[in-house]
Amino acid sequence: MQCRIMIPNRDQAPIERCQKCSVRHKAVCGALNDAELARLNQIARTRQIKPGQTVFSDQEQPEFFANIVSGVIKLTKTLSDGRQQIVGLLFAPDFLGRAYGGESPYLAEAATDVELCCFPSDNFEHMLGDFPDLEHRLFENTLDELDSAREWMLLLGRKTAQEKVASFLLMIAHRAPNIGCAHSDEMNFVQFALPLSRADIADYLGLTIETVSRHFTKLKSDGVINIINNREIAVPDIDMLANRADLEDAL
Repeated sequence: MQCRIMIPNRDQAPIERCQKCSVRHKAVCGALNDAELARLNQIARTRQIKPGQTVFSDQEQPEFFANIVSGVIKLTKTLSDGRQQIVGLLFAPDFLGRAYGGESPYLAEAATDVELCCFPSDNFEHMLGDFPDLEHRLFENTLDELDSAREWMLLLGRKTAQEKVASFLLMIAHRAPNIGCAHSDEMNFVQFALPLSRADIADYLGLTIETVSRHFTKLKSDGVINIINNREIAVPDIDMLANRADLEDAL
């Protein structure tokens, strides 16, 4: 089932929704002043997406772009023979969609419960011309995505299986505050729910499920992580996890 956004949310005035939005200042719309934000809100619609629901398909002209307010979206590339590969994850407050990009090259699917703030694509692209600060913020986001993609190429091409698994967990740990998970800077502790199944993690990292499970167990036995249940992970010391990932900085 595919996401469409034709019905406005009338529970709150648009500008009030923005003032209460948890990602407003981190999202692309954080570049706007109140007057510009009010204009953007004339076209904004909120949407709740259930896990497994397609937001938009690959090779489709998206009808909208969106700020991710909460949750995680996975991006999947379909090969000519029908095989699929997870090529990226988007979290709050990431921007979903490619302005001026034409057809989407990826299948965008909700990995968890997701809330989107959606903007019709034609109207949003028109506003980019009117609001240079918004266009500049979107350009910065695009460069950040490019840097992340290059880091991930390094991970897939040069890292060991254990470093790949640790790097994946580190990425989720550093995004955990944006997906509503427990985090304490003072204790260097973070706890989060994995947005992907073991099979999806294996697909994302280019490993087998058995290899992923083996390294989860190894990290647990070494005290780097605690496995609360199949999806819930606690990291007692984020620096120890970063050391296993062979990273000094967050992804």
